[in-house]
Amino acid sequence: MQGLLDLGAPDAQTPEQIGSDAWLLKGFALRDADALLAAIEQIATQAPFRHQVTPGGYTMSAAMSSCGAYGWVTDRHGYRYSPQDPQSNLPWPAMPTLFSELAERAARSAGFAHFEPEACLINRYTTGARMGLHQDKDEQDLSAPIVSISLGAPITFLFGGPNRSDPTSRWLLEHGDVVVWGGISRLFFHGVAPLGKKASHPATGLMRYNLTFRKVR
Repeated sequence: MQGLLDLGAPDAQTPEQIGSDAWLLKGFALRDADALLAAIEQIATQAPFRHQVTPGGYTMSAAMSSCGAYGWVTDRHGYRYSPQDPQSNLPWPAMPTLFSELAERAARSAGFAHFEPEACLINRYTTGARMGLHQDKDEQDLSAPIVSISLGAPITFLFGGPNRSDPTSRWLLEHGDVVVWGGISRLFFHGVAPLGKKASHPATGLMRYNLTFRKVR
């Protein structure tokens, strides 16, 4: 682990610690936000957003796509990573260099050197969409951190502990904010509250996008 280094955008704020080995980097991705949104649009032409179904039959309220060597898939057979998009049976779109470099820089700024993301999960939230408390535990390499970039409408991030019943702290995530967690907090439960009815941003309207970068293998 290194000390905190690059603050990202010129107007990025000092990193705020939200837990053990967990940091909120306010405005870190702001200068790249327009390019990130353009890349998401291009990725979605190859791997359209879809509402996946959990093994228990629950349809996720956030629509999802992926890019990189692996995409995250959920269906009646379980949660897993796949090198192919099950809708097309083709490889997922390649991860843009901007994505991987930004994720690596954010990880380094939070004290995690040599992060090499293999998968980028792209979630699209509309009014009322949410993500319940969960752990990111489908990866084989749990030594690598999770890097999460928020774009568009603001939403409340919930960050808990190693047990689902642990208290959660609440953090407002705005356009260009990045959250990084790993180490002690790598398997902490987290999620987002429902996207508010009045939540919006000039770049995305009533929608919010989330890019989540992970080392899979």
